[in-house]
Amino acid sequence: MKKLFYLLAVFSLLTSCVSKKNQVIKQNILTLKDSYCKAPFKYNYSNRIPSYNADSIITANKELQGLFSDQSILILNALDNLDEVHEIIDLKKDSSIASQVKVLQLKTKINSKITIALTELDAVAAEFDCEGERVAQIGNYVDNLNDSKNNKLILLSIVTGAAASVAGGIISDGGWSNAIDISGGVLGAGFGLATLNPKGKKVEFIHQRNLLRDIWREKLESPNFPPFIWYMYTEKKFSNKEEHSIISSMKERWLHYQFDDIKAAADQSVIFSDGGFYRADDLHNRAAMLNQMQSATRTINQNINYLLLDLDKLIL
Repeated sequence: MKKLFYLLAVFSLLTSCVSKKNQVIKQNILTLKDSYCKAPFKYNYSNRIPSYNADSIITANKELQGLFSDQSILILNALDNLDEVHEIIDLKKDSSIASQVKVLQLKTKINSKITIALTELDAVAAEFDCEGERVAQIGNYVDNLNDSKNNKLILLSIVTGAAASVAGGIISDGGWSNAIDISGGVLGAGFGLATLNPKGKKVEFIHQRNLLRDIWREKLESPNFPPFIWYMYTEKKFSNKEEHSIISSMKERWLHYQFDDIKAAADQSVIFSDGGFYRADDLHNRAAMLNQMQSATRTINQNINYLLLDLDKLIL
């Protein structure tokens, strides 16, 4: 009887610790349902949207191709700075002080637009980073729920088996002893099998501002992104092979790795909705997708860096 008492005491202590841990997590989860990452306003698309007719833009600026890469020319067009560059080229033919001052003024104007673009890149990357961290917290919460449930079931299985063994040893009647052993074994096995739930628990997670949905739908405009950033995402000339845009390539990877090439499953996924009930796997997938978009956003800095190098060569 002492063995049975000790087993029950240990089980009670462990489940109490798990319960207290879950209470703390449930209190914190309330702060994670409302996103603290979203921007305070939507970007205004009343401004001019860059043209997607890349070949025409490059052809119309042939004289710049010896000084700038095709991608740099397209960025200058997106930032509405092509006129300033053409003017600088003309002014460089004149070595007067007035021309030199004018060149510096024009370069300052170009740099101002580039600075805004870099700030937009940082802002978008920061939101992806923040949202990824927010989802990771929810994912850890659900993982803890699943682990707590499994721990309880494992403890129940152990205690049930031990209790049946102790009771079987106390009862002298052979028939009753065998019945208790069998019942305890069946019950313990049942608790063990219950831990094999492949999907686990769910949690409600809301995200009406859904950056991933905009990426998945890939429209010509998105109110959740600055026009320049969206242009860089969706113009094929800024991808490595210039066959697919940055987000088209990203979508292909998501479809293959996150949704096993089943487009219907992706279209209906909670990840691309306003939110709903998430399981741990969905949360971890969402966190991975947000982190991938953060990385893709930061790589655009490389294109702008090449543009800055080209501009410095022009001014020298």
